[in-house]
Amino acid sequence: MKIANIETFLVSNFLIVRITDENGIQGVGESCYWSYPKSAEETILGFKDTLIGIDSRNIEHIWNLLWRNNSSFRGNSLSSAISAIDIALWDIKGKRLNAPIWDLLGGKVRNKVRAIAQGVNGKTPEEFAEKVNSLKEKGFTAVKFTPMPSDWPKYTYSKLMDVSANIVKAVRNKVGVDFDIAIEIHRNMRPHEAIVFCNEIEKYKPYFVEDPIVPDSVLSMSNLSSKINLPLAVGERNAGIWEFKEYAELVNPGFFKPDIAVAGGITGVKKISDIAQAHHIKICPHNFQSPIATAACISVAVSSHAWDVQESVDEDLSPRRDITDQVIKLKDGWYYPSEKPGLGVNFNEGSVKKHPFIQANSPPEIKDDGSVALN
Repeated sequence: MKIANIETFLVSNFLIVRITDENGIQGVGESCYWSYPKSAEETILGFKDTLIGIDSRNIEHIWNLLWRNNSSFRGNSLSSAISAIDIALWDIKGKRLNAPIWDLLGGKVRNKVRAIAQGVNGKTPEEFAEKVNSLKEKGFTAVKFTPMPSDWPKYTYSKLMDVSANIVKAVRNKVGVDFDIAIEIHRNMRPHEAIVFCNEIEKYKPYFVEDPIVPDSVLSMSNLSSKINLPLAVGERNAGIWEFKEYAELVNPGFFKPDIAVAGGITGVKKISDIAQAHHIKICPHNFQSPIATAACISVAVSSHAWDVQESVDEDLSPRRDITDQVIKLKDGWYYPSEKPGLGVNFNEGSVKKHPFIQANSPPEIKDDGSVALN
């Protein structure tokens, strides 16, 4: 059962890891240090000497060994590397035992997982409203969108507050109250702006408000939380149970947003979901990666009481569709877990040549005075 080999693959801007045990069983995982995937790749390869020869069955031991490796340094390069390795080890375990990962995590607490659509943008409130309504017509019952124009850094404070609130109003009026709308701010507001904005849109009953401010400080998020009446969604940049414990105790958000390819893989996110359950917090994971990360999310989702909605991306389009042999079933706004062993999807190595590596490039907006806007 010992680990025999560890390989990494860059497909477009996705980083995939494949682990092979001495019996030839292979498992795949994914890292979501998406801005710097080569950094995470080097970290994964740097773990090879530690991992080769270790019993692949001891996932909990391996997770802690890597987390504490080389004097317990921190950072998303490390946590994303550990996440990818962890997911691959769970995939091996499922294949070895001929069982889906959700079965090994305690079985199902639900038969399907509600998807929350995303990726909506527009220039006018009416355009936002029409795009969200089209998703409703496709069967989705929830959507997450950013009600801010792309050139928001150039807006005055009062105009930004007004335009953003009107977008939320237009969407709510279009889709009615039998549809959940969640607001994503992408860390683009300062605390005082977020307070005014959240209080302004409260009457439109948003499902949650995600990352209204940069996640530089748990205390700052806590101060914001005490001044608004809307549920916050936090944690997509965070890793490990300790950071989420602080969020639970100091911020008391409505939702945790762990990214399974950043926050510690299946092992880490299962524990984060237990922290959430203990504090009556829901899980809506951050997920815009490949079908491998989605499969890992659904594995935990169907076995976690705290899981609520699953971020959805279109996996029928390239390059995502080319990365695996199949994708987790999404129908009428619901994900259905695979009954196949492990993750239920297999890596397509041919996707590496088909979609060469592309370095992510998403620089922050520059304001009129030349300073860097929040991002």
